[in-house]
Amino acid sequence: MSTHRLPPFPGPTTTPTTTPTGVRAGRSVSALICALAVGAATACAPSEGAVAPSQAAAVAPASPGAGASRSTTGAPGIGDPDFPSDGNGGYDVQHYDLRLSYDPSSRKLAGSATIEAKAAQDLTSFDLDLHGLTVSRVTVDGGAASFSRGKDELVIEPGKRISNGDRFAVTVDYSGVPEPMRDSANLGQYGFISTADGAFVTCEPNGAKTWFPSNDHPSDKATYDFQITVPEGLTAIANGEMAGTPQTRAGKTTFVWQEKHPMASYLATMTTGKFQIRTGTSDKGLPIYVAVADSFRGSLGQLLTQTGKITDYWSTVFGPYPFSSTGGVIDDYAAGYALENQTKPIYGGFSPEPAIIAHELAHQWFGDSLSIARWRDLWLNEGFATYAEWLWAEHTGQYTADSAFKRYYANATDSMWAYPPGAARADDLFSAAVYNRGAMTLHALRREIGDDKFFPLIRAWTDAHRYGNVTTQDFIALAERVSGKDLKGLFDAWLFQPKRPAPIT
Repeated sequence: MSTHRLPPFPGPTTTPTTTPTGVRAGRSVSALICALAVGAATACAPSEGAVAPSQAAAVAPASPGAGASRSTTGAPGIGDPDFPSDGNGGYDVQHYDLRLSYDPSSRKLAGSATIEAKAAQDLTSFDLDLHGLTVSRVTVDGGAASFSRGKDELVIEPGKRISNGDRFAVTVDYSGVPEPMRDSANLGQYGFISTADGAFVTCEPNGAKTWFPSNDHPSDKATYDFQITVPEGLTAIANGEMAGTPQTRAGKTTFVWQEKHPMASYLATMTTGKFQIRTGTSDKGLPIYVAVADSFRGSLGQLLTQTGKITDYWSTVFGPYPFSSTGGVIDDYAAGYALENQTKPIYGGFSPEPAIIAHELAHQWFGDSLSIARWRDLWLNEGFATYAEWLWAEHTGQYTADSAFKRYYANATDSMWAYPPGAARADDLFSAAVYNRGAMTLHALRREIGDDKFFPLIRAWTDAHRYGNVTTQDFIALAERVSGKDLKGLFDAWLFQPKRPAPIT
């Protein structure tokens, strides 16, 4: 997500600067990465839907059953201490099949959601997250199930006990006028937001429950099918790739989308409205889908070009692109932020400059493929994506990552020094410290271990945890293994101490 901007810098240098700062002069970042990256020439080839980390360096994601008790009642929270009511215990979602119909004139959403899951304990009841909306029917494995509501919890009691390890399918039929989440301490409004011609849907951190029943926490990822019906003349955009041609019947058009890679619930979208659409491929052959609201039609070509160019470049720096397509959406809802919806970042009411596109596309690796297991580790998303902005500026000759680091460090009174980014706070989740001090942590690490270790570390990180869940401790451990150094002091100073660290040398 992009919410914070870098302070203004001097104009671009006359010659693009890609020399690593503070380490071996004379070798560019691009040259170093290409020399170390086996198969970089095909790094942007579309993925066909792999669903597990590479076995050579696989790590177990956080267990969705972490919040479960020894009873047969699934816990109403997944176990995140900072967001105790988010997600649910007792099961692991494998797949969502969402059949949705939305009418902008009445703002009414009708849905039937089938959730395929695997039990992590014996279950006589379990919860799904759902905010508002009216549930008319619930079935489990085709049999009627009883249900009740409590705040944002949908409590389901199947007709018979589900045994630990069993796979089961729950279908929820529901309808109503979606209500977005409101949190003035963070983003203001998020989730399903009605617009004049459709809906703007951005769900970080816990807004998926405003439009479908879910295990609404990033530690339980799943694949998705979307079937979205809207009035004829409108477009419905979701994650992944479109399956077939939209079908129009009786004044309504149905769009079918499939995301075959695991996805956190907050990255799912069903943005709808009047859009100008363009498709194409990047120079490396990756399919691109971009859409802009009519009022931003002049930005359509630039969004397509920049998205392809930046995705291709990141694949040489961060490792193979993890999904089957890339893209972007500009809606005319003035959200004041952008969000990295998987495969299609969305820009709320503005035409994004390349730095913001670079940030959101970096999230496809850091946040989307590698998803945090708990919200306090958000710097692993935002610090990495902010540092990617600095790397993009370095690549294009605007300024160096080192100059960005020094510019921030020079401000000794910045409030971020009192906010340790390694423990993002629920009441100030998107603090500038999480973004900027998080990025500074990576630059301090780069200076400490050198480019010859730093960039291979980043590629090892994205490979080891591809499609999985990660914690800060995972990253520290890998950084120490790759570098051969004890880095606990560095990470403690930059991530966990409420004060300005000593200058790096």
